[in-house]
Amino acid sequence: MEAAISGTLKQLFETRLHSAMRLYLDTCARCGVCVEACHVYASMPQARYTAVGRAEVIRKIFKRYFKLEGKIAPWLGEVLTLDDATMDQVSDAAWSCTGCRRCMTFCPFGIDTQLIMSIAKALLIGADKEPKLLTMLADMSIAKSEGIEETKPGFTRAVEDLAPEIRALWPHSKDPVVTVEAEGADVLYVALAGKHSIIPAAAIMNAAGERWTLSVYEAVNFAAFLGDSKKMQLIARRIHDEAVRLKVKEVAIVECGTAFRAMKYMTGVHPFKVVAFVQLISRYLREGRIQLSKGTLKGTLTYHDPCQIARNGGVLEEPRHVIRHLTADFVELRPNRADNWCCGGGGGLVALGESDFRMKSARVKAEQMKASQAAIISTACENCHSQLTDLNEHYGLGMKVEFLSKLVADALMK
Repeated sequence: MEAAISGTLKQLFETRLHSAMRLYLDTCARCGVCVEACHVYASMPQARYTAVGRAEVIRKIFKRYFKLEGKIAPWLGEVLTLDDATMDQVSDAAWSCTGCRRCMTFCPFGIDTQLIMSIAKALLIGADKEPKLLTMLADMSIAKSEGIEETKPGFTRAVEDLAPEIRALWPHSKDPVVTVEAEGADVLYVALAGKHSIIPAAAIMNAAGERWTLSVYEAVNFAAFLGDSKKMQLIARRIHDEAVRLKVKEVAIVECGTAFRAMKYMTGVHPFKVVAFVQLISRYLREGRIQLSKGTLKGTLTYHDPCQIARNGGVLEEPRHVIRHLTADFVELRPNRADNWCCGGGGGLVALGESDFRMKSARVKAEQMKASQAAIISTACENCHSQLTDLNEHYGLGMKVEFLSKLVADALMK
C-alpha cells in the first residue's frame, strides 16, 4: 500500500474518533462475555468470529496511530499498521458481522461492535476495497432520484395494474385503489421493488380506511449496508423531501429492518413520524379499523424478530399483538425479542448474494427454527425473509416462510 493511501486512511480513521468511539476502543476488558452472543461464532467457533476478535482488528490500528505507546514504541504492543495485509483483516472483520448488535446487549460496558465496524467499512471504502456491488446499488438509488420524473409515469401505470390483486384481498377498495404521491395523505408508504411489498400493504391500509399514498422511491438503503454515511443520508433524503413536499403526517416503512432503522434513527430529526409497517397494522387492530379471521392459518406459527426492527428499533410487542389476532397456535422462538438470534443475512450479506458463509454462519439460527417445531415462520423484514427461506431450504427444515403483512392481508375479515 502506498504511503499516501495509508496516510489518507489514518485521517479517515481519525474523523470517526468521537468520544463514544474512543470509549469503545479504550474500554474492552476482554472478559469474553460477548463471545457466545455472536451467531457466527456459535455456528463457526473461531476467535476471528467473536465480537472482541473483530473489534481487536480496529483496536490494534487505533493503538498504533492514536495511542502514545503505539506512536513511540509500536513493537512493544499488539498493533497493526495500515497496509494491504491489515486491510484484508479489516475486510474479514467487517463482512463477517451482520451488525445485529446482539453482542452489545451482553457486554457489561455496552460496547457497540457495529459502531466499531463502521470504522472498518469506512477504511475499506477509503482503500477502494469495499464490495463494489453495494457501491453500485447505492449509486443507483441516488441516480434514481435524479431521473425520477422520467420514470414516474411508468411506475404509476405499473401500480395501477396491481388493482385486481389488491381487490382480491380487500374487495371494498375504492378507486383509485392506490394513489402515488398524493398530497395531503396521512401516511406515505415506502415499499421495496416488487409487488409483494405493495399488494398486502395496500389491502390492509384500504381495509383500515387509511388516507395513504405510495412513495415513488424504494425504502432499501444500500449505503447503510455499505457503511457510507454520506450516501446513506442522500438516499434517505429523497424520502424525507418527498414526505415534506406531500405534507404527510407519517412515513410507514415497508418490512425492511435496515430501511426502518436508517430512516428513523440514523438520518436526523424529521417533521413527520416514522413507523415500521407492523406498528401501523398493530395500531389498526387496537383501534378496531381492521379485523382478522383466525381460521386462515393452518399449523403452528412462530415469529423471527428482525435485529434492526426489534433489538435495534424497539419494535418488540407490536408483532405479537398482531399475531394474537391471527392465531392461537403460536410458539415463540427461544430466545426471542431483543435476545433473538440474528437470521445471518443482515448487514448487506443477502444483497451480496454469497450463500456459503451465510448458511454456515447461521447454523444456530436453523437449529432454533427447527427446535420451534412450527409449520410457519413469519417475519417483518425483507432480508430476514430471504435468509430464512435460504436456511429453510439448505437445512431441509420443511417450514413455510411468510411476511407478517401477507398473513394479515390473507386474514382480513371481509
